[in-house]
Amino acid sequence: MTTPRLKAIRNIGIIAHIDAGKTTLTERILYYTGRTHKMGEVHNGAAVMDWMPEEQERGITITAAVTTCQWKGAVINLIDTPGHVDFTIEVERSLRVLDGAIGVFDAVSGVEPQSETVWHQADRYRVPKLAFINKMDRLGADFYQAVASMREKLGAHPLVLTIPWGQEDRFRGVIDLLKMKALVWQEETLGAVFEERDIPEDYQEEAEEAREALWEALAEVDDTAMEAFLAEETLPLEEMKAAIHRSAVALKGVPTYCGSALKNKGIQPLLDGIKDFLPDPTEVPPITGHHPRTGAAEARPPKDDGPLAALAFKIQVDQAQRLTFVRLYSGTLKPGQEIYNPVKGVTEKVARLLRLHANKREPLNEAAAGSIVALLGLKAATTGDTLCAPNRPIILEPISSYLPVISLAIEPMTRDDQERLGPALARVAEEDPSLRVDVDEDTGQTLLSGMGELHLEVIIHRLEREFNARLRAGRPQVVYRETIAGSVTETGVFDRELAGKQHFAQVELSISPRPRGAGNTFTPLLPEDHPALAFVPVIEQAVKEALEGGPVYGHPGVDVAVALKDAAVKEGQSTEMAFRIATMTAVKQGMLQARPQLLEPIMQVEIIAPEEFTGEVMGDLNARKGKVEQLLAKGPVRLISGLAPLSEMFGYATQLRSLTQGRGTFTLQFHHFGYVERREEK
Repeated sequence: MTTPRLKAIRNIGIIAHIDAGKTTLTERILYYTGRTHKMGEVHNGAAVMDWMPEEQERGITITAAVTTCQWKGAVINLIDTPGHVDFTIEVERSLRVLDGAIGVFDAVSGVEPQSETVWHQADRYRVPKLAFINKMDRLGADFYQAVASMREKLGAHPLVLTIPWGQEDRFRGVIDLLKMKALVWQEETLGAVFEERDIPEDYQEEAEEAREALWEALAEVDDTAMEAFLAEETLPLEEMKAAIHRSAVALKGVPTYCGSALKNKGIQPLLDGIKDFLPDPTEVPPITGHHPRTGAAEARPPKDDGPLAALAFKIQVDQAQRLTFVRLYSGTLKPGQEIYNPVKGVTEKVARLLRLHANKREPLNEAAAGSIVALLGLKAATTGDTLCAPNRPIILEPISSYLPVISLAIEPMTRDDQERLGPALARVAEEDPSLRVDVDEDTGQTLLSGMGELHLEVIIHRLEREFNARLRAGRPQVVYRETIAGSVTETGVFDRELAGKQHFAQVELSISPRPRGAGNTFTPLLPEDHPALAFVPVIEQAVKEALEGGPVYGHPGVDVAVALKDAAVKEGQSTEMAFRIATMTAVKQGMLQARPQLLEPIMQVEIIAPEEFTGEVMGDLNARKGKVEQLLAKGPVRLISGLAPLSEMFGYATQLRSLTQGRGTFTLQFHHFGYVERREEK
């Protein structure tokens, strides 16, 4: 059943471009709701939500931090997310489990590149949003321009509920368009106390025009407001708030506020907006999944007495404890309870339940539907796993991850560092789904792959700081391949006396090229009564070994067809060793005569860039020996698909950001091995 407790919950996240003021806003929310008794400042490295040493040193948010606070009877579970594109997985997995979000925008810059990215991530998960135009006290602040950029770049429909009372160094407070009152904050209380005043005369006309614009904007997205607007009637305050709530939950309108988090102004109206206009867990569509055995679709409405259904959205290991962050969609959870993980096929017991406040924890005796909590005691669960009742299994939609786009080769400095590195890499990879660790079989390098240079830099610093594993980092080597462009028939002979015994073998091999990506093949063409038939397995193994290192550059040979046409044996002299050497000689010599070619990895590139930068991006891709295959228009952005050599794509993330003012994104995926043009025989 639906309980008043569920109706009071707001699961929200704060999303924005880096340096828009997300963490500063979160600190004010915690202070004004009584969750903390002292404001921490990001620039002093004292923000409660930026608790990692890396965050405090750099002044940026790296990992999503969870906390809970209360405002006028609403229980707000709040996640402060990173703004840097390299840590976009933190935003992705947070939005996956949230019911609402606050988009924070700089009043000077308006909608910035990463703001677009995280806003569209929220759209993909159909998360209702509020907007907060921050930094109204900054030189160059322009509230109306920032709102216009929301319409233009995000396709949003702002419902402006507060307008600034002055701006830049004259910013005094805000004008509430619902109550038609001016709000001014007392500086000596750090903004905790504010008073309502009549709107100053010089702002009366602007406020009335803004109120009329709000009325029109609301009428466009809500039927009740439309009927009243056409009848030239005025809705009572509570009915108007209900109309705003309906439009926000239906993703038709975005209630928009303004203020200055650093100057402690404009935060309380935003808190009222969280309570009044963002949905509770009962107002969003029930989470759906499928039965692990039958595949039948199932839904889990938010009910305390329903079957348990939860999603693990983050793993964090610290102080030798493994925390599993979960969002409970249905049912209740208690310490000691057994839960089933249908993704891993294991049943585990919850040791402890914790409510989180950044890196601080409070034990809980019970958690129910709608809650965001951490579990201790789970060893198998990873990001995106479903946790459910053993007798009512369900698998929820997993969390999307991202393919890493940049790699670094790392190596430990000493033997002690080598021993620490393995467990350390396993732990950071477990916490971060966008990080990948591979050992390249061809070069022997450990490759650390991530979302960007800052991402990998932070990971390396963590390995050194938390695990005392000192590393050298460099650029990974591109692994090339070799193949042939022509066909030959080659005979290999081995006839030699070794240790007083004569060894003889002779093989005739046909060697020819295969299509790219087709792989190597070996075909024996000997008749069934051929005397060399017993040596065919040895010959096949020798062919494989010979192709492991090409004859020209020593790179593995690929896409080569080898056929055994004939073989000669001598009674008492033919040995396995002789056939192995004769075969390898024939393969090496044959490939040298069959127009050997060097191949390099060719990557499938997908670039999303604003329309105005399309020409520069395509020109740069061509300069990197890339080939554009497709250009698609997707609203204000263009999707460019093409192929490019991996060797030309190092450092591309930085170059793309430079070309597109930071607004371009791309993905790289291996496509095939292609000829290296500079060495290709014409």
